[in-house]
Amino acid sequence: MKKNDIRTLTRLALLVAIELVMKAVGLGSVPVGPLYMSFLTLPIAVGAITMGPAAGAVLGGVFGAVSFYDAVTGASAMTGALFQVSPVNTFILCVGMRVLMGVCVGLIFNAVKNFDKPGTWSYIVSAMCAPALNTLFFMGYIVLAFYGCDYVQNLVSVKGAANPLMFVVLLVGVQGVAEFLVSGILGGIVARAVHKFLK
Repeated sequence: MKKNDIRTLTRLALLVAIELVMKAVGLGSVPVGPLYMSFLTLPIAVGAITMGPAAGAVLGGVFGAVSFYDAVTGASAMTGALFQVSPVNTFILCVGMRVLMGVCVGLIFNAVKNFDKPGTWSYIVSAMCAPALNTLFFMGYIVLAFYGCDYVQNLVSVKGAANPLMFVVLLVGVQGVAEFLVSGILGGIVARAVHKFLK
C-alpha cells in the first residue's frame, strides 16, 4: 500500500469517526418537528471536497447507515413510520440518497474549482451543496416513494399543502435554510483549511 493511500484512508477514518461522534453526542442532528436538522453533512462535504467523490460516497453511506438504524429502531418518528410502509424504499431513502449526495458534492467541487483559481468561493459553494442536495434527494424520494402513504398524507393535511412541492417547502421551511447556511458555510471554511493544510 502506498503512503498516499494510507494517508487517504486515515483521513477518511477520522471523518467517519467525527461523523459517528457527532451523532452519538447529539451534535449531528437537532429535532425540528417530524424532521431533523442534520449537521452530519459537514464531514461529508469536507471529505468529498478534499478527497473526492468516492470519499463523499463512503461518508454519505455512514450517514445513511446511521439514519437507517434510526428508522429500524424507531428513534426517528418519520423514517420509523416509513420503514413500516416499505423497508426497501426506506433503505434507499436513508442510505442511497446520502451516498448519491456525497458523490455529487465531490463532482460539483471538481467541476467548479476550475473556475476558481484563487480557491475562495468554490469550497463554500460545494459545501453548501451538501445540505441542499441532502434535502432535495431525501424529500424528493419521500415524495416519489411515500407520498400516497397515510403517514405522509397526514403531514400533508396538517401542513395544508396543496401539492407535493408545497409539502416539501412547508415541511422543510426555516430548518432547511438554517441547515444550508450553517453546514454549508462552516463546511466550506473547514474544507478549504484542510485542503490547504494537506497540500
